[in-house]
Amino acid sequence: MNPQRDIVVGIDLAGSPGRMTGICAMEGKTILACSYVHTDEEILSFVAAAGPVLITIDAPLTLPPGRKTLEDRNGEHFRPCDRILLRRGIKFFPITLGPMRMLTTRGIALARLLKRRGIPALEMYPGAAQDILNIPRKQHSMVRLRHGLERLGLRGIDASMNGDELDAVTGGYIGVLHLRGLAELIGDERTGGILLPLGLGRNHRRRTSRRRSSKKGQIRT
Repeated sequence: MNPQRDIVVGIDLAGSPGRMTGICAMEGKTILACSYVHTDEEILSFVAAAGPVLITIDAPLTLPPGRKTLEDRNGEHFRPCDRILLRRGIKFFPITLGPMRMLTTRGIALARLLKRRGIPALEMYPGAAQDILNIPRKQHSMVRLRHGLERLGLRGIDASMNGDELDAVTGGYIGVLHLRGLAELIGDERTGGILLPLGLGRNHRRRTSRRRSSKKGQIRT
């Protein structure tokens, strides 16, 4: 790690190593490197080369309170941070159900590997961040998502970037905002915290809340 540079790595983690994981290194608003990888070893190699002070991961990094394993079918399905998302009108699959189980298992294991290397990792949610930043999610329009990130002043966006890479860029940017005091951690790191950008402008969060409550919930992607 290079303590002289505030580099952030954003990871749009796939539940399985057989699928693409988007990964991006950012310093300020400049993209230093962006690609996709598959295995945990490839992720760790990218991180080692980037030397970040912070990593943001699009995956649950904690289990709901009281749960020791995902196999406990009678346990709690929501963490306090998940309930905050629900109150804000952002809907998603519970982390204990369906394909989220594999992603949760991999996310927790990856965060532990990074912690052993002395690199802090925080959970992020690119879809929710894109809502807050008033840019489309990838399933709505890849082109508009790319242009929206460019309008935020991010440098190094490439037309060849796929959705996983653009979500990783979003995650890296959330980390940059966090370092600048422009993001919030809903929940906490013990029971589960999700890093989200603060609204752009005094009345943004109020407008966003009204907009979300008036439309159908969206699944976490």
